[in-house]
Amino acid sequence: MDYFFTSDDLSPTSPGDACRSSPISRRSKSAAESDTIWERFLPSDCEQIISRSVSPVVSATKKDLYFRLCNSPILLDGGNLSFSLEKETGKKCYMLPARELIIIWGDTPRYWTWTSHPNSRF
Repeated sequence: MDYFFTSDDLSPTSPGDACRSSPISRRSKSAAESDTIWERFLPSDCEQIISRSVSPVVSATKKDLYFRLCNSPILLDGGNLSFSLEKETGKKCYMLPARELIIIWGDTPRYWTWTSHPNSRF
């Protein structure tokens, strides 16, 4: 008996579930690779976010785009903000420079000092 999943079966699942279902059969692999499935895992405002990228974001498929955003954060808004996706859930992750935060007494050395780290992104 040939077991398989369709794109309708996979759409309410997670990205991990879609990847794990791929080896079950050729039809399951086709469903798990489809742009229809992976577009559902991308944030609804993904195109808007990508349009703010400092450099072009190019991917052949929605699945490639999903994993590109999981594995390689992109810089947005002139390089002042980093964006990525959490691999298991597809949740949006933003990283911003500490100096963009409003810190009470942040300019008072008695309470706060800024330390630079050479490996820091910002």
